[in-house]
Amino acid sequence: MALVTGGSRGIGLAIARALVADGVQVAITGRSAAHLSAARPKIEAAGPGAVETLQADMRRYDQVTAAIDATVARFGGLDVLVNNAGVGIFTDVATMTPDQWAEVLDTNLTGVFNACQAGVPHLRRRGGGYIINISSLAGKNPFKGAAAYCASKAGLNAFSEVLMQEVRYDNIRVSYVMPGSVSTGFSNGDETKGADWKTSPDDVAGVVLDLLRSDPRSIHSRVEIRPAQPKK
Repeated sequence: MALVTGGSRGIGLAIARALVADGVQVAITGRSAAHLSAARPKIEAAGPGAVETLQADMRRYDQVTAAIDATVARFGGLDVLVNNAGVGIFTDVATMTPDQWAEVLDTNLTGVFNACQAGVPHLRRRGGGYIINISSLAGKNPFKGAAAYCASKAGLNAFSEVLMQEVRYDNIRVSYVMPGSVSTGFSNGDETKGADWKTSPDDVAGVVLDLLRSDPRSIHSRVEIRPAQPKK
């Protein structure tokens, strides 16, 4: 039983499809009811696993806990939590508004805290599980015009490292995955632009499956993914 936040598009959708294809029962969250409705048949077509769609804003702790509770009620428990929901607003610090800063940090960092804080008790009741946080290479390679995004991902990396140490003896493994350029429509971009050289969302989903299948005696705490031949 798995919950994938931000699972209606892009990397989250690819992860949900890969899990369902592997026979996992999956719930996804998203802010848009229309996007969730469009995603459901795409995920269901991937394989035998069951699908639940849940509308939730990761910035809202009450909505996050409701989504986790709904997942547990539907599937009988929670074994895997994939924190993928994220936003990017790219502008210089001098022109960024406080609301824009808050939207990025509250979604990309506080939203992960909300899900983990609400989800860990359920994982403990199951005797363990896996938390996988989708970060970004921007968390270690900052670039101008992305102060909020880079700060949120750097914070997510540190948060993941701490959480890994706190729950490892509960048989809960924590990893964070740091993709570089991925061919999605993230931040209202064109998902077809650069698709010939960028990493595919399916590649990121494959890494998530590899982590879940890895021997529980080890934790692959951080994984970096880059395009093999980025555009020069």
